[in-house]
Amino acid sequence: MYILKRPPRLLLTLFGLAMLRAAGVPSAVHLLLLLLATHPIRSGASNPGFHDVDDEADDDDDDDDDDGDEEEDDFAEFEDLDDEAPSHVPSAVETDGEDDVLIDDVDSVDGEVDDDDDVSLEDEDRIDEGELFDEEEFEGVDGQPTVRKPGQQSLHLHQVVVGPGGWERYQLEILMVTGLLAYILNYLIGRNHNSQLAQSWFAAHRELLEANFSLIGDTGTEKEAVSTLQLNQENDHVFSLWCSGRVCCEGMLVHLKLLKRQDLLSLLARMVRPAIDQIQIVVTMTTDDMENLVFALGSKKAMSRLHKDMQDLSYYCGEKPKSAARYHLPDCLNILSESGEVSDAILDEKMIHFLKNNAEKIESIHFSDQYSGVKVTQEEGQNVKLPETQKCLLFTFNVPGMGKATNKDMEGMLPLMKMVIYSMDKMKKVRLSKEAKLKSERNRARVAEAYQKLSHAQRQEAAQVRREDRRRAEKQRIMDEEDPEKQRRLEEAQLRKDQKKLERKQIKMKQLKVKAM
Repeated sequence: MYILKRPPRLLLTLFGLAMLRAAGVPSAVHLLLLLLATHPIRSGASNPGFHDVDDEADDDDDDDDDDGDEEEDDFAEFEDLDDEAPSHVPSAVETDGEDDVLIDDVDSVDGEVDDDDDVSLEDEDRIDEGELFDEEEFEGVDGQPTVRKPGQQSLHLHQVVVGPGGWERYQLEILMVTGLLAYILNYLIGRNHNSQLAQSWFAAHRELLEANFSLIGDTGTEKEAVSTLQLNQENDHVFSLWCSGRVCCEGMLVHLKLLKRQDLLSLLARMVRPAIDQIQIVVTMTTDDMENLVFALGSKKAMSRLHKDMQDLSYYCGEKPKSAARYHLPDCLNILSESGEVSDAILDEKMIHFLKNNAEKIESIHFSDQYSGVKVTQEEGQNVKLPETQKCLLFTFNVPGMGKATNKDMEGMLPLMKMVIYSMDKMKKVRLSKEAKLKSERNRARVAEAYQKLSHAQRQEAAQVRREDRRRAEKQRIMDEEDPEKQRRLEEAQLRKDQKKLERKQIKMKQLKVKAM
């Protein structure tokens, strides 16, 4: 592309090469000159090794000057293109003999090679220094002060602030490692503390449990029941114990729900909202060894919560919790009962003695033959059915210490376990009067009837939805009919069908009125 843009320069270069060839210059030098002609070097580069050309080369150049003048007219049309040519490029050429030939003005503006003028080192000294050096690039050279242009901003060097040295630069890492070590240390201490509390409780109750149950500590993983005589650790703060093999009960499940002492976050949360350790006991009674009754006793807060959440208490104990002061019990205890006779049958002298001496440890006591757990909200479209029930005795006890229980506090829960054993025997002996039994049966029938009505209403609603869908589909089929005559007949048939249904409904209504009269 460059060759096409500058044809005069290339032709002149080739002409000069031919003359040099005739003078005996080597072919390698010819190739070098051709490359310099097609790829010129910017002017301004100096080389101290250049010197004047020989007389023999000057004579040859004078002979060729006339020929160059004749060719000038042929390339006059390319003079405008030659104006864009780069500055002078001095090129050194080594002759066969002794001297070097300096060819200058290869890229001259007028496209001619001036062979009459000699090129010397003095010509190179006249090169403008502005073409060799960039003033902005070499500021302050040779000790001269830097002169700034008007409006040019000076460079400001800001001192970098060096951070703290030593251990201060690792404050975040030290804090993270300290927190991790604190969490691990708290986990080990808390888990060990909970394990000691559970073992202390079992050691204090083992003799009583062995005297009343034949199997203690079954894990449920074996095909045959095996007594392990040890607690089952569900996690770091929950321990369980299954006991069975006793008259009037199918089994007893004990849960020791201790605080999450192994969790550092729970420890911090308890500083804001205190919590306590609890022991939950569930006794499943046999069907024939317990009367139909629902009874609950406990703290005011616990009774309000149970009356709202438990299904059996909300259905069979309609009244609000009442104070237990009538039975000479502390004011902190409230009672929920299906009937007054049930409360009188359960709260005998020995039971009142247990309750008085351990009132601060009792969270709740719940006896029920209709126990089904917490209320279940029936979702839309779900079948309504009477929940499955079982006869159970439920006890929830608070361990003293307000979250700082000790082994002695766990051993002090033994009287409450004795009360649980006594309650099992008591339920087997309780017998209600005929009036109390009839009242309890009516209550259970009323609840069952309410469930039946709900189920019937749900079925009726589902049937109505299906009828509406069929009727909508039939109307759509009539509207989609393209034949007008056939569409009219279908509409008349549907109208007669609806009229017959209405007449049958009116006849039934008249029959009901006659029966009512």
